[in-house]
Amino acid sequence: MDKETRQEILTLSWGIHDEVEQAITRNKAVQGDDSWPEKQRLLIADMSLHLLQTALKPEPMCKEKLKNNLNAILTLSDDFVSEVDLKRVADALYGLDKS
Repeated sequence: MDKETRQEILTLSWGIHDEVEQAITRNKAVQGDDSWPEKQRLLIADMSLHLLQTALKPEPMCKEKLKNNLNAILTLSDDFVSEVDLKRVADALYGLDKS
């Protein structure tokens, strides 16, 4: 990918990121509320944008940022994917999986 295209995607992602974060701020749901899944979806979108930005930054990939992005996405997605223990997979990123 050329430099200009990479920068264009990153710039667009920051605009989308701002919109998603505003939607998160407006959503007053807390974990356990009936409306929590909608906020959880917004949080997954937010972390997915962070993952995009981590992956496309021009400097070398920061392993810790990548692990943090993946951990957040897996943890937030765990409630939506019952056939896989995503929380356990997320814990394995940091060597916390005890199985």
